[in-house]
Formats: sequence, C-alpha cells, structure tokens
Amino acid sequence: MPVLKQLNERDPVLPVMVDDFVPASERCVNFTHSITAIIQQVESQTGAVQKILDGTDLEVSMLARHTTRTSCQHLEKVVRNTLNLMQDTDVALRAGRRMRVTSYGMYGYALLSSANFIDVSMVNNKYILSGSPFCQAPMILQGNGGYCTLTPRQWTDPADMAYRFSVEFALAAHLSVCRDVTGGRFGFSRVELAYPRPVYGDAYEQVLECPVSFDQEENIYWFEAPGVQDPLPFADARTNAMVLEICEKLLSELNVSGGVAADVRELLVEYVGHFPDLEGVAAELGMHPRALRRRLTNEDTSFRELLRDVRMRLAVEYLRKTELTNEEISCRLGYSDAANFRHAFKRWTGCSPSEYRGMDSSDS
Repeated sequence: MPVLKQLNERDPVLPVMVDDFVPASERCVNFTHSITAIIQQVESQTGAVQKILDGTDLEVSMLARHTTRTSCQHLEKVVRNTLNLMQDTDVALRAGRRMRVTSYGMYGYALLSSANFIDVSMVNNKYILSGSPFCQAPMILQGNGGYCTLTPRQWTDPADMAYRFSVEFALAAHLSVCRDVTGGRFGFSRVELAYPRPVYGDAYEQVLECPVSFDQEENIYWFEAPGVQDPLPFADARTNAMVLEICEKLLSELNVSGGVAADVRELLVEYVGHFPDLEGVAAELGMHPRALRRRLTNEDTSFRELLRDVRMRLAVEYLRKTELTNEEISCRLGYSDAANFRHAFKRWTGCSPSEYRGMDSSDS
C-alpha cells in the first residue's frame, strides 16, 4: 500500500498517493544505455570511470544489468561530472556515436523492424521518450529527406553546457541509429545549433559529416534518406507489432511519471483551490511560458489538458473519500459555481457527481 500524505496544509481533507507525485528528478526510467556510452567514452579518453558516477548510487557493474533503473537525477549528475572532468571536449559527440539501434531496447527494435523510413519517423515521433533521455526530436519528412528539431528535456538554457551536451549526444546518436536502421542510406545535409561555437567546433563536422552553423534560432538538422518508402533491411511486421505494444506500455508509464508534464501536475496539486495559470506555472519552474508550452507539446499534452486531468482526478477522490458537497468541491477545484463543476464532471465521466458518488457507494 503506497504511503499517504495530506494534499496540503490549507486543505487537509483529501489524502493523495505520494507515488503519484514523485519529483521529476527522482522518477525511475531506464537510461543505462546512454550513461554506459558516456562512461565508455570517458574511459577511452581518461580512464577515470568511477568519477563519472560520483554522487549517484550507481556502480559501473550495475549498468550492465537489465533490472537497473536510473533517473533524471542520475543523468544530471553523470553529465555534470563528465563536464567537470572533460570540459570543452567533444566527449558527448563521441559518446553519442557509440549508440547503436539495439542500445535503445524495445524502442530500438521498433525502429529496426519498421517497414520503411516513413514508419521509422512515426515510431520516433511517438515513442522517443521511452528510449532517448536527452532530447525530444520530432521528424518531419519532405520528399526523400526532411528535418528534425532537437529540444533538450532537462535543460532549457542554451548557455548551459549541459544543454549543449544533450544536443551533441542526441545529434550523434541519431546519425548512428538511423544509419543502422536504413543500412547506411541516411545522412545529415546540414545542422543549425542554438548556442555559440565551442572551442572544439571542428569536431562537429568530423563526427556529423556535414556543414554546421552555430548561434541559430533552434537546434535542427536536415537529413537525406533516399527511398523513404522502400523496405528496410530488417523490416518484420510481426516483431514490429509486438515491440510497439511494449513501447506503448513504456510510454504510458513515462507519461504518468516523468517529464515537465509531471512537474506541472505536481505544482497544480500544490495550489489546489487557486490553480495558477500557465504563466504562473512557468515562473515556478523557472521557464518562459513559450518554452513551457513547447515542452508540453513535445510530450503530447498541454497545460489545459493537465489542468483538466488534475481536476478530474481530485474530483473523483473527493467524491469517493469525503462527504464534501458539490459546492465545496467546485470551490476547491477552482470553479466559479457548482453548475460549472457538474457540467465538467459529466463531460469527463459521462455521469453527474451525485450519480458517480452513488455508484461508488453501491460498489463498496
């Protein structure tokens, strides 16, 4: 049974499951493959492996176990340790090139078994969150190529070296993985990046094998993938269907427990009764409202959807576990009157609050 805590000091009536609102940095995900690639690259250049894991509860031997779970907090520590040890080097680019399509587990096999590159782009756009920790990276196809915009998940400031690290790793990994999937029929035509050219800028063109521009508006690469409708070397419809089902499950778990969306939910619950607007939430998270809106879009949601979800979940809990009236519940959920709450609840569930409460009591 999960531990219970009170919703907040202002409204101690309703208990909420702690597990539903674990801080984003502590949520468990499975990014051992990326951490392993970073460690392998650092070891090849310095031999200082364990230093990269300082401040985490991880050991090198643990990363080889499929049962090991890591978190965004682990990834943050690993990146910061690497930057402290190897500042102003191309370590992230080199580590990213170590990634292979099979490094990404079920997400990788979903890419590999896709029928053609059109399907690859669809798998990437929907399921990348389940496999890649650094950047959201939607692909847009145009003819026998297209473009992909990279938005770091954990770091929002282009002046932050961790932001640069995440983009470098993602760029190199994308190139490596897409070449695996297509049998080599993939390449970057040009890259634009939203930060200044680093001292090792020449390494970009060496690793990415294309022209690279810095100080641009966003991080984006254009690519060529001849024959986007041609069958891929390892296409397998049965395997693809099976691994996509697993990816769907992983994505559902991550959408509930990870990303900026989860931080927004957490803040909304803290301010129950007088929910902040998007601008207020963005300020609490230290983000520009436009950046928050973009990050939520990348996670296939919106502030409006999250507010609706929090209200619905809290309404159900209030109706199930308290004797609060509809007027009292509507006030706690930020509605101007009980009628608006009743209409909203019926849209969510198909029944009125009174009907729902009656069904729940008859089930118990």
